Amino acid sequence: MSRHTLLLRTITVAALTAATGGGLMPPAAHAAAPQVRTQAPGFYRMMLGDFEVTALSDGTVKLPVDQLMTNTRPGQVQKLLAASYVDLPAETSINAYLINTGSRLILVDTGAGSLFGPTVGNQLLTNLRAAGYQPEQIDAVLITHIHLDHSGGLMAGDKRAFPNAVVRVDKQDADYWLSTANLDKAPADKKAGFQQAMASLNAYVEAGKLQTFDGDTELEPGIRAIATRGHTPGHSFYAVESKGQKLVLWGDVMHVAAVQFPEPSVTIQFDLDSKAAAAQRKKAYADAAKQGYWVGAAHVSFPGIGHVRAEGKGYTWIPVNYSLGQ
Repeated sequence: MSRHTLLLRTITVAALTAATGGGLMPPAAHAAAPQVRTQAPGFYRMMLGDFEVTALSDGTVKLPVDQLMTNTRPGQVQKLLAASYVDLPAETSINAYLINTGSRLILVDTGAGSLFGPTVGNQLLTNLRAAGYQPEQIDAVLITHIHLDHSGGLMAGDKRAFPNAVVRVDKQDADYWLSTANLDKAPADKKAGFQQAMASLNAYVEAGKLQTFDGDTELEPGIRAIATRGHTPGHSFYAVESKGQKLVLWGDVMHVAAVQFPEPSVTIQFDLDSKAAAAQRKKAYADAAKQGYWVGAAHVSFPGIGHVRAEGKGYTWIPVNYSLGQ
């Protein structure tokens, strides 16, 4: 053996001995890293003409949708969920949308606040701040309808979460949900909806910050309400348009994408008027598919932005192609 080879072997053995604490076994593996089990902040941005739209997540909630869906055939819901690899209970997103027009900040829906829990609610404000905004900067909040997962986030504890914002909602919804007469005559299992509505909105009423409109109404330059009554008495879409581009924010015209896109006639127990809600859904699908504009859906997997395409007797959802920015 040459002196050179012997020297190399000596150096190798010495290095391995040092690395293994004096033995010749390889070093032990490090302890297993703890699993994080959380996602990154829930916001997603896109440009719509001159407007910047930021989708904001208020979390997800698991729902027994097989028990909640109505106007169905036996096994229909389970079969459609399985075809989309969706397990039961089905995890459902709660999404809201912030529109920066360049001069105004308009928030559409607010999530559930502290009214839903534990995996959903109280996340919208965190994600709003992570997206670079403060609640005090919001100029107006547009509510698609007064259900707790859309209006519960108006309050942060006992204070208005958006202290400088005017809240706008269709008069039909405000008159229905904020009526003490309706609360008094509601069945015991329905009273909570009225109580939660009042808890979310009364502070804005007292501050003179609640403004109602009636049906189709231009609310801001480039933003208008579209009456889509059925799910609630004053349910509204909000159409956002800039430089020839259009986004329609749907609220609760649909709840379970895997079921209600292929089968638009399937309804849900949350509808106050399921027949009218189904008619609004079919109309919305047909219009979105024909015109090809963007849609923002509150309960489609976050960010809930995409397009609708006709497919056979039903429709399919085409989610936004992920982008790092424009």
